[in-house]
Amino acid sequence: MICQTVKKGTDCFLMKSTGCSFPGGSCKPIIESCEGCGKVTEINNLKYCVSYPDPASRWVAGTCNLATHIKRDVEQIKKKINPLKASKKGIRS
Repeated sequence: MICQTVKKGTDCFLMKSTGCSFPGGSCKPIIESCEGCGKVTEINNLKYCVSYPDPASRWVAGTCNLATHIKRDVEQIKKKINPLKASKKGIRS
């Protein structure tokens, strides 16, 4: 639906027929860590995240998983491998 609160005139997934369904009733502007992200849009001279209504809460536990401007190391992405399974795979090869 079309937003009727902060981002007037834009399509918003939180907007319902009863109003904004986000707790607090409206989206919050981005924080400094979000600058440069591809998911940021500017409306009425304020910048908002297209994907999440409260960007500050995405950065509490580290980096935002939706951030397009952050380069992640391959080491961070790799899953931990069970050493027992790894040794069995090495034997079969």
